[in-house]
Amino acid sequence: MTVSRFTKKHVLAAFKIVFTLLLISCQSAVFAQVSLPKVFGNQMVLQRGLPIPIWGTSKPGAQISVEMNGKRVSTKSGQDGKWMVKLPKMNAGGPHLMAIYEGNNTKATVIYSDILIGDVWVASGQSNMEWQVQQANHAAEEVKNAKYPNIRFFNVPHDIQAKPQDTLKGGKWVIMDTAGVKDVSAVAYFLAKDLQATLNVPIGILQSTWGGTPVEAWTSREQLLSTTITKDKVLKNDLLNQSDFVQDSLDLVRFWEIIYQPQNQTDLTIPQSNYNDIAWQQVNMPSTLKDMNLPSFEGMVWLRKKVMLPNPMVGKGLSIHLNRPEMNYTLYFNGKEIAKNVWNASATHDYKIPADLVKQNENVITVRMAFLWSGGGFNPPAENMYITDGSAKVSLAGDWKLKTDLEPKLPKIKNFQEYPTYLYNGMINPIVSYGIKGFIWYQGENNASAAKAYRTLFPLMISDWRSRWKQGDLPFLYVQLANYMKRQPEPTESDWAALREAQTITLKLPNTGMASAIDIGEADDIHPRNKQEVGRRLALQAKKIVYNQPVQASGPMYLNHKINGNHVIVSFKETGNGLKVSGSGPLNGFAIAGADKKFYWATAKIEGNTVILNAEQIKNPVAVRYGWADNPEGNLINAEGLPAVSFRTDGE
Repeated sequence: MTVSRFTKKHVLAAFKIVFTLLLISCQSAVFAQVSLPKVFGNQMVLQRGLPIPIWGTSKPGAQISVEMNGKRVSTKSGQDGKWMVKLPKMNAGGPHLMAIYEGNNTKATVIYSDILIGDVWVASGQSNMEWQVQQANHAAEEVKNAKYPNIRFFNVPHDIQAKPQDTLKGGKWVIMDTAGVKDVSAVAYFLAKDLQATLNVPIGILQSTWGGTPVEAWTSREQLLSTTITKDKVLKNDLLNQSDFVQDSLDLVRFWEIIYQPQNQTDLTIPQSNYNDIAWQQVNMPSTLKDMNLPSFEGMVWLRKKVMLPNPMVGKGLSIHLNRPEMNYTLYFNGKEIAKNVWNASATHDYKIPADLVKQNENVITVRMAFLWSGGGFNPPAENMYITDGSAKVSLAGDWKLKTDLEPKLPKIKNFQEYPTYLYNGMINPIVSYGIKGFIWYQGENNASAAKAYRTLFPLMISDWRSRWKQGDLPFLYVQLANYMKRQPEPTESDWAALREAQTITLKLPNTGMASAIDIGEADDIHPRNKQEVGRRLALQAKKIVYNQPVQASGPMYLNHKINGNHVIVSFKETGNGLKVSGSGPLNGFAIAGADKKFYWATAKIEGNTVILNAEQIKNPVAVRYGWADNPEGNLINAEGLPAVSFRTDGE
């Protein structure tokens, strides 16, 4: 049997994982020569203004000397071969050369070049932090204009480990030019651009991200054992053995092989014009999995649509526009593959159809799509799905045919990246001790169903990281969840609102800052594209909290309220140059309730730094909520344009 290039690559990766796991219990402390963790390398950025930690391994008892910028420090490795030195504080600048010597050697064993001294930030979280520059708004323009030699990224490779690791399994420092910028975190990049322009110092980003992961995956075992919320989960990890990891690695290879490589020769038959799809399910497009009669389906789906094209289009090259398919897909036209979108990374989903494929009368469009993680299908609006010759348009909205189970089922993956502490072990512990300025974080979607626990787990992780780095209360700046999902017509409960509340409560920790994104999300996409504004708002927090600049960094925040008859007067802090309404409509997003705790939308008006509320259904109000929804309609801002932070006064 011929194994595809994709399969060979991932089988090799799986066996590397297996081999690594087999070595965990028998690692040797014998080292041939001095070596440093992979986080150190050419083009790296080191933290200014504090002693610079450099560490590695060598022969036990060997003398190690590190020299850079005219400074030289020495130490001896311990009996385990480990060593660490701290270079003296240095000012921003460079480029510098670093040389590491072992023993009495006059020739350096390791040399790193093009090193800059500046500010280094750890950027972590799940997919909205991982979302790449090439996937953000105006991606082509951003990539083209990326000429920032003083901004550099180190992208930590995905790695799941049962025990804390000393070094990473790969990675290198990359300069932010047109070639390097495409696949780095968009949020971190736009923050870095903003700070670099303001501070005029080099900016380094240690990016350690993995989509679809909970906060407990990023927290150390010791910390997670300290709370009953996660203690039992952590102890269950101890029941796993190497065979669990081996099998899951192999299943993961098969999982992605099915997604990227059509099985059962389906690609040779189903896209053909004469294929019989009469028994297939009919669906109305655009729609996504949550709107279809496919509860929790995960696997490969085939979609077909027959289109009648007018005679003027026949024999002409056409353009097909799919708006935004939700997952990985392959597009066929009259049996021929037109495009393969790997991990839905394209900024647009518009493709050319060669003239020789366009037939008179009936033409068949076929899409093979992965339905994963409660996603799949086409996102609205309907008017953005069409075929055109540049003048006339034929809509692709309406009736399509759909069929599942034409290919093997996807293996059930255990998703060890979601398990407590495994990502901390493989992706955070190896970079602990690297000198940094602070952390930026965008995560919470995967903890929304347990928002109350997040009140404990999120601060726990922050404290954990700070204690590991031993740099005091390092700045920790994070993004509050964006608006998402269908907007509800009446006040209702919301897991996402409760998670946002937990994030707000975390501001009680010292040296923390929160950038609200509640007004720049997208109802039908958990990954909003406007990462430029997210990065800007995080940069505002950094300027205020870290660099002590006189900027307004937050939108209005609830201060207190008082009840006056059937009115509620809500006072705010962080009002900047005054409260305002975003847009031209009335102030909305507020709801009040009486003793029965049933909330009604309130009429609201601004008076100074307060908002006056009332609702005709409520004679004796007792509680207020604002922006309390998955996708709230609130439009209160300050004069600086930053959105008010959601709140409730009836919380636990």
